[in-house]
Amino acid sequence: MDEKLILRNRLKAARAEKHLSQGQLAEMVGVSRQTINAIEKGDYNPTIRLCRAICRALGTTLDELFWTEEEEEA
Repeated sequence: MDEKLILRNRLKAARAEKHLSQGQLAEMVGVSRQTINAIEKGDYNPTIRLCRAICRALGTTLDELFWTEEEEEA
């Protein structure tokens, strides 16, 4: 499965589980809604700092949200 699609699905699912819009999540982590949208679409590779902020806001870990199985096998 495409790495971008995996991230998109995980991030959207985690956000939906918390009943947050892209705008609400963006405000929580200090970026624009467009940045969250670009991350979900796979068009933007977030910094580790932003990944950690997103994980804290969503109550998840870096591994759960951003790690793919393909990376584990490599």
